[in-house]
Amino acid sequence: MQEARGSGRKPARKQQQRSIRTRQKLLDAALQAFSENGFKGTSTRDIADRAGVHHPLITYHFKNKEELWRAAADKVFSEFTALLLQARQQAADFEPRERMAEMIRAYVRYASRKPALHKLMLQESSQSSPRLDWLVRMHLKPLYEVVVRELETLQTMGIAPPGDPALLFNLIRVSSGGMIALALEIRDTSGLDLEEPDKVESLADMIVDLFLPGRDGAAAAAARAG
Repeated sequence: MQEARGSGRKPARKQQQRSIRTRQKLLDAALQAFSENGFKGTSTRDIADRAGVHHPLITYHFKNKEELWRAAADKVFSEFTALLLQARQQAADFEPRERMAEMIRAYVRYASRKPALHKLMLQESSQSSPRLDWLVRMHLKPLYEVVVRELETLQTMGIAPPGDPALLFNLIRVSSGGMIALALEIRDTSGLDLEEPDKVESLADMIVDLFLPGRDGAAAAAARAG
């Protein structure tokens, strides 16, 4: 009797694992499709084809295309935000400039690994929509509020350039993600391949030097002593 109950659990567990894999395939395919073609230009059949699954499985896992878009966007932006906050936490004992520098480097590296993140933002930012409102409310605005306070501190310390901190925040953000989103055009125009890890690191270092030109107290004192 116990053996029969145990054998019944295995098929159920395998079915659950298949369901999780299918859902993940659909989310990955949806992110790529929406980032390339926009919400209106993407069909659920295209997503199913990209994922290599039967089309009815989309409505099994997600009620409709809107829900699938939100699930795909929520996954990639939650992962992105968690990575930035992790970088910030790991650098908690660093000097303020280097703490922000670590966040910028984490931003650029993630954008390089997941260019669909910024391509999706470009698609949705072309016009107002409930999806853009949701993205701003759930992910972009909370991140902005955390980072802009640190930028204001860096401006007060003379590390970041003076001026509107909101403008500075967005300059850093667009420099970090926009370059990656335009990687194909940049490669064809200038021969710069932003898929090369060393180029990604060079981009991150340049953004740090451009937008955080000042130095922390210890670094400034060392420079003066030298």
